[in-house]
Amino acid sequence: MPRKYEMKRRAERMRETRRRITEATVELHQTVGPARTTVSAIAQKAGVQRHTYYAHFPEIKDLYQACTAHYLERNPLPDPSRWEEFSAPEERLRRALSEVYAYYGGNEAMLANVLRDMPLDPVLQENNVLLFRHWEAMRDTIADGFEASGERHEALLGAIALALELQTWRTLVHQQGLDDDRAVELMVGMVRCLMCS
Repeated sequence: MPRKYEMKRRAERMRETRRRITEATVELHQTVGPARTTVSAIAQKAGVQRHTYYAHFPEIKDLYQACTAHYLERNPLPDPSRWEEFSAPEERLRRALSEVYAYYGGNEAMLANVLRDMPLDPVLQENNVLLFRHWEAMRDTIADGFEASGERHEALLGAIALALELQTWRTLVHQQGLDDDRAVELMVGMVRCLMCS
C-alpha cells in the first residue's frame, strides 16, 4: 500500500510540475511572444531545472499543444454554432462581431504575439491550424445567413474575413478610437453596402 501511495504522490507532483511549466510558458507567450520565449526563461519562471523542462516537453510541439489547450480552456473561443439561432443575417453578423471583438479585447496580447511570431515558426503554424479552421467556421456561419452566390458570395466571404481580423479590430479601436459597438456597426454597414450593390 505505501508503494501505491508513493506512486500516486509522484504522479501528482509530475502533473503539478507540468502545469507550472505550461502556465509559465503561457505567461511568457502573452508578454514577449513565442519567438522570444526561451527554455531558460520558462524553467526560471516555473521554478524548475532545464532538464526537468525537457523531461516534460521533449518536443516544442508538445509544449505548444499543452499551452494552447490550457489557454483555450480558460479563454474559450466564441462558438459560431450559437449564432445560427439568428436568422436575420445582419443580426447574426452583429452578434458574431460583438462576441469576437469582446474576445479580442480580453485576449489581444496573446493573439497579437502568436500571429506576429507565426511566420517565424513552422511548428507554431502547425499548432494553430485548428485556430484558423475555427475562424473559417465563424466566417462561414456568418455568410450562411446571407443569400449570396457566385462572385457576390466570394466578395461576402472576403468582407466577413476582413471584419473578423484581429488587425481590423485593432485599427478601428486603437487607431481610429472607435469603441467595439461602433466598430461592429461600421463592419455591418460595410457588408450591408456590399449586399445592396
